[in-house]
Amino acid sequence: MMMNINWLVGAVMFLAGVWGFCSNRKHLLAMLLSLEFIVLGLFFIMFLFFNYYEVELYFSMVFLTFSVCEGALGLSILVSMIRTHGNDFFQTFSVLQC
Repeated sequence: MMMNINWLVGAVMFLAGVWGFCSNRKHLLAMLLSLEFIVLGLFFIMFLFFNYYEVELYFSMVFLTFSVCEGALGLSILVSMIRTHGNDFFQTFSVLQC
């Protein structure tokens, strides 16, 4: 019974992150936080899956490494955008500008 609740928590975490990503399209920082919440939900589901089937947890460490790299890349894009445009609003950012 407890295992089913854990799967439900992981699914709710993932869906809440997707909902937050789709609804907050005004600030880049809010979107990055939603992406990290999605990654955290996926990691939780993957960890439960690997523990259920008693598999090595090496792939979860590789997944965490890639998610940290993704977070660092997102923060560097955020800092670059704030330095060039002054804020992280998507309305002031134009793709046609260099």
